[in-house]
Amino acid sequence: MMSDTILLNIDTHGVARLTINRPEIHNAFDDSLIAELTTTLQQIDQNPAVRVVILQSSGKSFSAGADLNWMRRMAGYSDEENKADSLKLAGLMQTLNRLSKPTIARVHGAAFGGGVGLVACCDIAIAGEHALFCLSEVRLGLIPAVISPYVVAAIGQRATRRYFLTAERFNAAQALHLNLVHNVVEESALDSTIAAICDELIKGGPSAIGAAKELIFAVDSLPVDPALIDDTAQRITNARASVEGKEGVTAFLEKRSANWIKES
Repeated sequence: MMSDTILLNIDTHGVARLTINRPEIHNAFDDSLIAELTTTLQQIDQNPAVRVVILQSSGKSFSAGADLNWMRRMAGYSDEENKADSLKLAGLMQTLNRLSKPTIARVHGAAFGGGVGLVACCDIAIAGEHALFCLSEVRLGLIPAVISPYVVAAIGQRATRRYFLTAERFNAAQALHLNLVHNVVEESALDSTIAAICDELIKGGPSAIGAAKELIFAVDSLPVDPALIDDTAQRITNARASVEGKEGVTAFLEKRSANWIKES
């Protein structure tokens, strides 16, 4: 069951809008919200009706990162409690990053700290022109440890060395330059831009979309050696032999829509 802090809507085309709904604290997250988000994403991943996931937030900000009250509680945690707490946040980031469905971050307002991590974990990120980003942890005597693999993967080591260390804010145009987001649009155009991307994603085979994501993770940074060549050949062999693969190729040859595409 959804709480008031997490809202989920799935439309007839399989587009799931997952909304962080804590506008009064700029959608900052704590241990409870982390658990809810993780569970909801896991449920979405198992739902065959869902084709695309949009991660968004209500109010003025995407996410301000860690909730101040949660941070106060952390100050009194033991090392074991801190480790367990951090692993839960790591679990959320990994769940979002490896979701089999395509994910789109709808970024408006502030995305600070862990909020940047959520953006980096999504497959596609679209930002409003007034969005603002910051990796602010060192200003608090902390480090952006849990989100670091995803942020480094998104913007590269060189840029990360600057923004992790300076904790300076950067705007949407700079986020685009850094490859943290894919498009920057007027705030009024966020939803229409994302809707157009959803239309494109829904044309792909559901299983092929998930397999394509797994393929990226499987080949990233690996040498092109006989093992990798064999692995990629086996993956396309599996795709060609699949029911979805056969339907997709047949539909193309017959000049019709594949059976996973719902006609409007």
